[in-house]
Amino acid sequence: MTGPEPGAAADDRLRLQVQVPDELRLFLPARLRRQAGQPAGVSCPYDGTSSLGHVVQSLGVPLTEVAGLRADGAAVPDSYRPPDGARIALTPVPRPQPLPPEAPSPPRFVLDVHLGALARRLRLLGVDTAYRNDAHDPELVEQANEERRVLLTQDRGLLRRRTLWLGAYVRGSRPDDQIADVLARFDPPLAPWTRCPACNGTLRAVAKEEIADQLPPGTRRTYDTFTRCTACGRLYWPGAHHADLMARVDDARRTGEGDDASP
Repeated sequence: MTGPEPGAAADDRLRLQVQVPDELRLFLPARLRRQAGQPAGVSCPYDGTSSLGHVVQSLGVPLTEVAGLRADGAAVPDSYRPPDGARIALTPVPRPQPLPPEAPSPPRFVLDVHLGALARRLRLLGVDTAYRNDAHDPELVEQANEERRVLLTQDRGLLRRRTLWLGAYVRGSRPDDQIADVLARFDPPLAPWTRCPACNGTLRAVAKEEIADQLPPGTRRTYDTFTRCTACGRLYWPGAHHADLMARVDDARRTGEGDDASP
């Protein structure tokens, strides 16, 4: 014999009432979002033995996005096994999000293969950002754990890996929205023009005379200020796209520091 189909009527099953705040409803299946907006919340079938963390993630909400759980008004861990009919409330992570004591300061990040544009923008702002476009999921988790980097991704399955020490879901489909989301959530200090957008190495000022023979003639005639990556050796100067890049930097600063930040 088999059990009832998911979503089928089964009055004898245990159930939980789960209150999902607005900030977390994007993770719910479409059929549950309207239900989540009702006073009773989401009516969720429960097997009586699974942990509350498992129940929450089965709804589609990664635990990395949840700061706290309450059952019938009392704070409980994600390992808690609630009784039938319990009223569960989820609290989203605050913004900015405090990091564990073992996290380095300032925070460091590693991004999955789908967030290359975001990686370049974070590096442009001087944020320590590891990224490879050929990294597999186990490698990302291993690097995050070993280097105590926050894993940024839009893959909920990756965030559900039990061995991952800390991760975060990146909201937004456009790089502008993604960078605003990361800055609002983690509030990393910004140091524009100090990291190589290509490899994440640190940039150091270099005298024009040292690298003159490596420059195109037009660049050699037009520019006098240069930096070089200490890791890959790439050279940078304020070229034709400098104004656009500065606008991005200023936008990021306003997002991360508020409207009163100086340019």
